[in-house]
Amino acid sequence: MTVSNEVSVLDRLLTDGKLAAACPSRIVLDHVTSRWGVLLLVALSERSMRWGELRRVVEGISEKMLAQTLRTLEADGIVDRAVTPSVPPRVDYALTDRGRGLVAHLLPLMGWIADNADEILAK
Repeated sequence: MTVSNEVSVLDRLLTDGKLAAACPSRIVLDHVTSRWGVLLLVALSERSMRWGELRRVVEGISEKMLAQTLRTLEADGIVDRAVTPSVPPRVDYALTDRGRGLVAHLLPLMGWIADNADEILAK
């Protein structure tokens, strides 16, 4: 019998045996797994992109939601916004180290979704 001293993810999230409504992980989860947050993270998973590129790649996102989601992910330290002084100014968005760590966990989930979405929606 093997005994592990590691605490499970579930145990780390439980407070008095509950997944508490006030747990900070819920806020981060909302930021990361929002409809547009996931798609922007996947879009940035291979390279940095400019605003217009992100708008084209993530079809259907409004300018308002693109700006809001990028601001949130930047504030969380997941996305970096780099401004190059030029005329017009060039702004590039890229994943930070934290963002790359997150995307390493997110891409397998998105792969599973891509592999199963048609069959799930066919029901």
